[in-house]
Amino acid sequence: MALIMFKQDIIDPFNKLSTWSSEHDCCAWEGVYCHNTTGRVISLDLYSFGTESKYLEGEINLSALFQLEFLSYIDLSYNFFTTLSVPSIHNNFTTRLQYLDLAGNDGLHIDHLNWLSQLSSLKYLNLSHIDIHKQTNWLHTMALLPSLSELHLSRCKLTNIYPSLKYVNFTSLVTLDLSQNNFSSKLPHWLFNLTSDISEIRLGGSNLHGEIPLSLLNLQTLEVLDLSKNSLSGSIPSSIGNLSSLIYFDISSNFLRGNVPESIGQLFKLNTLHIGNNGFSGVLSDMFFSKLSNLQSLDLSNSNFEFEMDTNWIPSFQLSEIDLSNTLQGPNFPSWLSTQMSLEYLDISNTRISSIEVDVWNFVAGIDNIYLSNNSISGDISNITLTSSIISLDHNNFTGRLPGLTANAGYVDVSHNSFSEGLPNGLENLEELIYINMESNKLTGELPLDMSNMTILEFIYLGNNEFSGNIPMKMPPSLKLLILRSNQFEGNIPSQLCGLTSLSILDLAHNKLSGPIPHCLHNITSMVSGETNSEAYFLENTFNLIMKGQELEFEYIGRSQTIDLSVNNLSGEIPSGLFSLVKVRSLNLSHNHLTGKILKTIGDLKNIESLDLSYNQFSGEIPQSISGLTFLESFNLSYNNFSGQIPQGPQLQTFDAWSYVGNPALCGVPLTKNCTQEENPSIPKQHSETDPFKESLYLGIGVGFAVGFWGVSGSLFLNKTLRYTYFRLLSRVADRIYVIVAVKFRNFRGT
Repeated sequence: MALIMFKQDIIDPFNKLSTWSSEHDCCAWEGVYCHNTTGRVISLDLYSFGTESKYLEGEINLSALFQLEFLSYIDLSYNFFTTLSVPSIHNNFTTRLQYLDLAGNDGLHIDHLNWLSQLSSLKYLNLSHIDIHKQTNWLHTMALLPSLSELHLSRCKLTNIYPSLKYVNFTSLVTLDLSQNNFSSKLPHWLFNLTSDISEIRLGGSNLHGEIPLSLLNLQTLEVLDLSKNSLSGSIPSSIGNLSSLIYFDISSNFLRGNVPESIGQLFKLNTLHIGNNGFSGVLSDMFFSKLSNLQSLDLSNSNFEFEMDTNWIPSFQLSEIDLSNTLQGPNFPSWLSTQMSLEYLDISNTRISSIEVDVWNFVAGIDNIYLSNNSISGDISNITLTSSIISLDHNNFTGRLPGLTANAGYVDVSHNSFSEGLPNGLENLEELIYINMESNKLTGELPLDMSNMTILEFIYLGNNEFSGNIPMKMPPSLKLLILRSNQFEGNIPSQLCGLTSLSILDLAHNKLSGPIPHCLHNITSMVSGETNSEAYFLENTFNLIMKGQELEFEYIGRSQTIDLSVNNLSGEIPSGLFSLVKVRSLNLSHNHLTGKILKTIGDLKNIESLDLSYNQFSGEIPQSISGLTFLESFNLSYNNFSGQIPQGPQLQTFDAWSYVGNPALCGVPLTKNCTQEENPSIPKQHSETDPFKESLYLGIGVGFAVGFWGVSGSLFLNKTLRYTYFRLLSRVADRIYVIVAVKFRNFRGT
């Protein structure tokens, strides 16, 4: 009965709870588990996570579940529940619940936690990703749970960590995760005075500042310490090596400085050491690592260490991942890395490496995640086949054909090199590929005509190469970004691109495309509706786009919807549906042969920031509706055949005349050409009445000038002697002026 009550408040879009009916024993229901002997319900597991997960929505009715007396385990994590119903604290209820996991229900808000006080048997509590910021006394509430050993409150929007509180009575606490909150505080005193045998503390990304206190050394049972991605300053306590139980130590991405204590080298149980992205300096030699035989993950990135490793050093450990990015390693590939046969993640980007030997390439090619970008590595690696899933070779000096790729390639960046010839054979069959960037090389040839097998490919960067032929009609159906600019593509823009409903960036500029703009672009629904700030979640780096006449950097696809078809041979009129793409932020159709009038529906592009229609053959008046585009920052209608008055509007007034030049029939501000009365009837002509006095004055001046002029000129004309005398006088005056000017000029040069 209690489970039926629980189900009544649930929205089940995938029919996950189809077995929950009276026709079946409840012990056979989806996610319900019973005791083998008693038949009592002891566990409810409706966890939902993964690409094919069947999530649930609606309300979590804990009041109903708490009626199950023997229920000890509840996992409802990573669904889309938005409401929580809990029993009143005044209602007496007993429960044997030991495990409660509601994590990952991002839309869920919990206003109070008083109901937790009656869960005296609770050992595990996970409310991560749930908003509990209204609970001002969360720490004391948790401390009242006598059996609590694991507490996970990551990403709960907490702001108070009670920094001045000295003691909290956690008697059983072993694991504490408060990461990804916004405490804006120093590390609290109570944290290092816990009486329980705490073994795991996670406070990464919680906006903590100040120094690491010496009282940290009180936690002798500590095995996991994560203080990464904060603003901690000062240095690492020199006696950190006394925490002999430490297995996981992450203080990366802070503002710590000085030398790394040698005592860290005594932590022989360490399997994870992340100290990168700080201000550390000093010498690191192979002796520092001599006792760290259990080390599996090492991060020394973004630091000023001097590495003094013996060229014949063979470490006692076998790493699975190492990050040496932005450190000084070159010019040769560090030889000791080749001894790490278990390596799955290697980042040596921006380390001034210029040379990798052939036998080392055979080693690197087998690493699952390789980052070699921003070095000066040269050579031909066309004979190498990379079996990696993540490949980052960008910004180097590679030449020759592209290396071979295997079926598990998911992220490939070989941009900004000098690779030549065509694409790797069988590229269109890489079904795991999500991201490919080959821009700014010397690649030639044609693209595969059918790329539809690449069903999860979302990002294609192939700009600034020498590709030719037609744009493939069959593109990956999940495509979000397509950049083919600055190549030699020709033919029409295929109308099949309109079927890419997730496309947010379409850049085909600087090619030889012809024909009309497809009339079906309005079918690209991601530019009409959808989540505005959808994050390119798998991209570790930002990406660049040409917008507003310059190259700009972006982090999110949802903030950069772009259509750029400029510098081609496109003709015809702009299809009306183009202006229904209301989420577009940049539209560039410049330098084509487009004709016709601009429809007033252009005013529907409410989010547009950059609009360039220059160097075409558009005609007619500029629609008044364009003055309502209040986000415009870059605007260009120059060199067309527009006519009439330029519309007036607060945003349009910020652009100068260069936005309108080359349209002879245009008039009005900011152009110097004024509109006539017919063009602007709202401006009346100026009329003035005749003044008789001024008329007489002007007539007298005219007559006087005529009499004087002909009095002198007539005398010179009729009297020959007077005429010669007059012109000789003018000649002498001119000669005298010339001599005076010449002398002054010579004196000036002499100084």
